[in-house]
Amino acid sequence: MKGSWNSTSMILVTLYFLLSFVHNFGDVLAAPTRHLCRPEQRDALLQFKNEFQSQNPSCDYNCLINGSIVHPHPKTESWGNNNDCCNWEGVTCNAKSGEVIELDLSCSCLLGRFHSNSSLQNLPFLTTLDLSSNGFSGQILALAGNLSHLTTLDLSFNRFSDLILSSTGNISQLMSLDLSYNLFSGQVPSWIGNLYKLTSLELSSNNFVGEIPSSFGNLNQLTTLGVSRTYLSGNLPISLPNLTRLTDLTLNFNLLTGTLPPNISSLSNLKYFQAAENAFTGTLPSSLFTIPSLIYIILSDNQFNGNLEFGNISLPSNLKTLDVNNNNFIGPIPRSISKLVNLKRLSLSHLNTQSPVDFSLFSHLKSLEDLNLSHLNTPTTIDLNDVLSYFKSLRFLYLSGNHVSVTNKSSVSYPPSLYQLRLSGCGITELPEFLRTQHEMAVLDISNNKIKGQVPRWLWTQTNLDSVNLSNNTITGFERASVPKPSMMNFFGSNNNLTGNIPSFVCTLRSLRILDLSDNNFSGSIPRCMGNLKKTLSVLNLRRNNLSGGLPEHIFERLRTLDVGHNQLVGMLPRSLRFFSILEVLNVESNIINDTFSFWLSSLPELQVLVLRSNAFHGPIHQVSFSKLRIIDISHNQFNGTLPTEYFLKWSGMSSHGTNSYWSDQKYIGDDMGYYHDSLVLINRGSALELERIFKLYTTIDFSGNKFEGEIPTSIGLLKDIRVLNLANNAFTGRIPSSMGNLTVLESLDVSQNKLSGEIPQELGNLSFLAYMNFAHNQLSGLIPGGNQFRRQNCSAFEDNLVLFGPSLDEVCRNKHTPASQQNETPESEEEEEEFLSWIAAGIGFIPGIAFGLAMGYKPKWLMNFKVQRAQTSGGALKLGSLTKPVKSLLAEKIVEAEAPPLTREA
Repeated sequence: MKGSWNSTSMILVTLYFLLSFVHNFGDVLAAPTRHLCRPEQRDALLQFKNEFQSQNPSCDYNCLINGSIVHPHPKTESWGNNNDCCNWEGVTCNAKSGEVIELDLSCSCLLGRFHSNSSLQNLPFLTTLDLSSNGFSGQILALAGNLSHLTTLDLSFNRFSDLILSSTGNISQLMSLDLSYNLFSGQVPSWIGNLYKLTSLELSSNNFVGEIPSSFGNLNQLTTLGVSRTYLSGNLPISLPNLTRLTDLTLNFNLLTGTLPPNISSLSNLKYFQAAENAFTGTLPSSLFTIPSLIYIILSDNQFNGNLEFGNISLPSNLKTLDVNNNNFIGPIPRSISKLVNLKRLSLSHLNTQSPVDFSLFSHLKSLEDLNLSHLNTPTTIDLNDVLSYFKSLRFLYLSGNHVSVTNKSSVSYPPSLYQLRLSGCGITELPEFLRTQHEMAVLDISNNKIKGQVPRWLWTQTNLDSVNLSNNTITGFERASVPKPSMMNFFGSNNNLTGNIPSFVCTLRSLRILDLSDNNFSGSIPRCMGNLKKTLSVLNLRRNNLSGGLPEHIFERLRTLDVGHNQLVGMLPRSLRFFSILEVLNVESNIINDTFSFWLSSLPELQVLVLRSNAFHGPIHQVSFSKLRIIDISHNQFNGTLPTEYFLKWSGMSSHGTNSYWSDQKYIGDDMGYYHDSLVLINRGSALELERIFKLYTTIDFSGNKFEGEIPTSIGLLKDIRVLNLANNAFTGRIPSSMGNLTVLESLDVSQNKLSGEIPQELGNLSFLAYMNFAHNQLSGLIPGGNQFRRQNCSAFEDNLVLFGPSLDEVCRNKHTPASQQNETPESEEEEEEFLSWIAAGIGFIPGIAFGLAMGYKPKWLMNFKVQRAQTSGGALKLGSLTKPVKSLLAEKIVEAEAPPLTREA
């Protein structure tokens, strides 16, 4: 019986599991039906795909996704191959309802402008929307208002041109908002302060203007607030300390002003506070340093003033990084700094101490690894040995701009692993001997000192030395190392007394990326052995030496900057340059290079600066396309021919207002000192101007001093980003193109010494940034534009033309046509002049319409200030005295027509 019961029980149990399996299997079979997305949402996704263009062939960039570098992938290409959109790449659905809840199209090569009625509005249950790292632009006006369930929105790394989410909408469910790395513009909307559930708000790297809305004080759940690298201004909202849960506050690189809130210590959970590169003023609240959770403070490059105080720190501080570099603090280093016992990085650069520095204050900072005490304005000399004796863990030491003494003491115990030492401008006369033992040293800056003689050979044998800056000393040579170490990446030796040939040992530095030997007295040719560096060298600067010969062929492949200006180089540009696919700067000015304008220059896709000035280039310049060129100077050569009207049509690098970032003016090439600033001299406003950070500051065309003829191309008006335009000293004819009125950021215009005719275009009067202009020595006539900038020019900017007149010229040239020596002449001479004036007035009566004097009913006052003097010549000819050349010319022509006695122009 028991066995029978057991059998029956086993059968029942088996049936139970079998039925359960069938039931569950039915659920499994039914699952695809429940996961099938709703038809209207599938249509919305397909419509969204069709709104934008997939740029698969142009996906030549990398994306930063969650801290990792990812290659782009067009996810939407696979859409439509399966009816179930829940299986499409980048789409996630709710497992039960089949509604689309997540859309991840990050780094998908999408390009296009958002429509205000985007089909994404038909996905009302979206909780995550990631469109980062694409090429979207435009506005998303109504999008967020219909996505009330959205919790994550990522639109970073795009090119949106306008502020999105400008409708308030029902988006109170939003918990994380990231609008960083776009080009959003306009005011930050105050309604963001109504998103009470936000825990993370990131608006960094945009073009916002105005103030941070005070409504942000309502976001009491916020833990992260980032608004760095925008154009926000004004004071911080007084409600900011209400964000008591805030742990990370980032305000770097803005235009913020005013003082920090005095009750900033209310941010009791704050760990990271960054507000560098702003314009904050006033004293720094000492209560800030009493926040126990703080571990990171960066307030460098502001205008804080007064004494630097750290407050009443009762407990050991958790602060690990303190950077108040480049402010206006005055007074000694506070003694309470000794309580910041966990500091690893301390930067007090440009603290105006006005007193000796007591380094015993740092004796308790045993963990200090990075110390910046540059430019302290201390009256005493800092003993480098004493400084080093306090710190056993020090890796980075910056003492530039102080008086520093270096003595070789065998008893001093130096840090065993100093990694970086900067002693620029410290008045030292020799290399510190202790550097021999610093085998971990990677970066050494001893520029702007008084070091003379030869660089010792032991410097080149340091195993880990990557970057050396010896610039601006009086060094005369190098002791040759027996076995130079090839690991050096950056070597700066400019502005010394180096002579002879370029030392061949540089050819053995197989890792070299930056070589700057400019402003020396090197002679001979560029060593061909430098071909050993062709796989690594990125910057070669040999300008202002006495180098001769030609530029070698096939020695550099990875160059970004080649500057050999102001030497005695001859020959032609190496044709191998056309293979320099990453070349950005090519400067060969002031040499004796005899070549034509090479059409292959436009094949350099990254070329931004081209300077051929003052050589023997000749012939026509072919029509080329420059996609990134921002500075071109081909002045003072023998170029000739005409420029087609569409010549500048494909110069897209200047054709729209640039969006160069803060960092675009410097190239990171090596470690630490690998930030290299390109510089050059441009003619701007008639004067030589030396520029650094040239990519950021100027967009320039200088064709002056050549033999160009024909008309100025009307396509010049397409270059809306140009700031300096110089076409002077050529043979251009015809009219000045009215399209120049489109150059709204133009600051300097010079078309003097040509053969231009007609009027100065009235459109130029609207160029509000135009501070310098020169139209002299042409054949221009007519009314001068009436903009204020025309009233601020010298009269010489309009001289030697035919007939120029108007209120602007009247104001500019008033009282400038009568020499002071003639303003006090005797009444007798005045009567004589009046007699001749009456005679000439009778002659002018034959001129139809009194020429320019009555044009448009206006008679310029300055025109009547001329004087006529009898020339004391045997022929009895008249000499026109203080008239301007246009007036002299007109009078001479018209009086001759009236059969009056002959006239001659004043020399």
